[in-house]
Amino acid sequence: MTAAPQGPREGWILRISARSAPIDDQAFEQQRQLLSAVAGFDPATALWTAFIGQLDARALQILQSLYDASNRFGTEVRLEPIDAPPAWQGPTFADDSDVAAIITARSDQDRPLGQLPTA
Repeated sequence: MTAAPQGPREGWILRISARSAPIDDQAFEQQRQLLSAVAGFDPATALWTAFIGQLDARALQILQSLYDASNRFGTEVRLEPIDAPPAWQGPTFADDSDVAAIITARSDQDRPLGQLPTA
């Protein structure tokens, strides 16, 4: 028995990426240990990349790990909404308004979303 083919995916997902900092081997190993559980690394582009389709505990873990790496190693984290590819098997964001409401409610008024707080 074969599975019925799926049609195009509805909705979108977030591609979260961070460029690996130009660091020595020991620091890269520390970065690898921090990020390898939540993101894939492409040596050709030196990018760590993860995808999320819903704001759940796993998504928050991914975001926190990438922002921890950013704070520790000076990397820049980028969030980019993309159409869910046909091979995507996870959940998708179907409506921008739900995510926008969460982001607005949780973000600091004086700090853009994604900017790390200064001590």
